[in-house]
Amino acid sequence: MPLNVLGASPAAFKEADEEGRPMTLRKLSPDDSSVGSRTSRRAVLRALTATPLAVSVVTSPWSEALAALHEEHDDEPALLCRSKEGRKLSRSRCHRAESFFHTLEAGILTNKEDSLYYSGIVAQLALSAHLLDIGFEDEWCARYIGLRVAKSLAYANATGLGHECPDMARLAAVLTPYWKWRQPRWSEPIPADGGFTADEARPLLRALLNRVYEVTGHPRPNGWQRRVGNR
Repeated sequence: MPLNVLGASPAAFKEADEEGRPMTLRKLSPDDSSVGSRTSRRAVLRALTATPLAVSVVTSPWSEALAALHEEHDDEPALLCRSKEGRKLSRSRCHRAESFFHTLEAGILTNKEDSLYYSGIVAQLALSAHLLDIGFEDEWCARYIGLRVAKSLAYANATGLGHECPDMARLAAVLTPYWKWRQPRWSEPIPADGGFTADEARPLLRALLNRVYEVTGHPRPNGWQRRVGNR
């Protein structure tokens, strides 16, 4: 049975076992508490079962929000397909984000443009970790999101991240696209920084990372607690 495109109605998820075989999705009844507009990301994922049978359709509480984003940005609708490989890549992105954040914490970046460039990397890696864990394809993200942190945040919040922080949204706009903070400049003006300093950006990025860890369930990288204790 072919998967429906997420964003259409009904939407579909596909889950694969460790050998890559498709796994059944539990159909949710209309009165299921995990199908409301306030459905949590993890509640939807708990609807998946690990029986290696034919793929079935499950209604997604995210379909309407995703369809609106697809239309707003003229994006090809995303097909959510969860897999062991996607989960592994998601965890790797989380840990890479933590590594870049450590550079920001260390205070070795004295130039504001460098700090904002690294901030963009941290935010995009963290948001990518969420999207990959949900089942977005990395190729789709690279093509339709790229280095646009604000767009990545919008897609993440549309799929259950639940990080509706106005200051993080403002910072994401400043960081979009984040390559602009590292490009060579001749006569071009420096992009607007929204008044953000490195000290103001760090706690916003820390909160974003913490939220991604919370919703994905990924473990912190080795030595994280020791680094926190040595601040």
